[in-house]
Amino acid sequence: MTKEESSSEVCIGHRDLVIGASSMRIIFIGPPGAGKGTQAAALTQRLSIVHLSTGDMLREAARAKTPLGREAAEHMNAGRLVPKELVQQLVAERIAGPDCRDGYLLDGFPRTVEQAEHLDKWLDAQGASIDLVVNLAVDDAVLLARLASRGREDDADDVVRERLRQYDKLTRPLVDYYRRRGVLREIDGHGTPDEVLRRIVAEVEAAS
Repeated sequence: MTKEESSSEVCIGHRDLVIGASSMRIIFIGPPGAGKGTQAAALTQRLSIVHLSTGDMLREAARAKTPLGREAAEHMNAGRLVPKELVQQLVAERIAGPDCRDGYLLDGFPRTVEQAEHLDKWLDAQGASIDLVVNLAVDDAVLLARLASRGREDDADDVVRERLRQYDKLTRPLVDYYRRRGVLREIDGHGTPDEVLRRIVAEVEAAS
């Protein structure tokens, strides 16, 4: 996949930032409640690249009734998790699309080191690679407060703690994996959305 360089103007507050990153391949990772969805949507809009949420991809494929979409729909309609192999195939199919040639941001994938290794091997076969991995770091106390406010009062605490335990077990190792590959950038996820976005933009600028 050929990397084409161009620039996009990013406006944050009263300052304009020019980023030559329209063809970047970016991954967002971070615990539940870190604000990945909010920041991913804001950044992709400013860079004019595709925002790829795993949940959205599954729903779109199911609606389009592609072979993978029909298979995923069977699992979702039955209340089962979509098998990881199917998710990996779906992601590979989606990022091979023409609208991803100018860059994309993956939000919700990969979730494990195994998935990250699979993605890297697939990209390497296409002559491409991940340019930047943004890890949004937020204190557990803040995450608990954010997530508890979204759940039901009677079970929010248990549900939130279990989600964070699952993250620690499966996803946090991605931080070490991408750090070893030299593409990880740790971002302080505290503060207002604009403050966090400004920190992310600075790292995108540096990596572009």
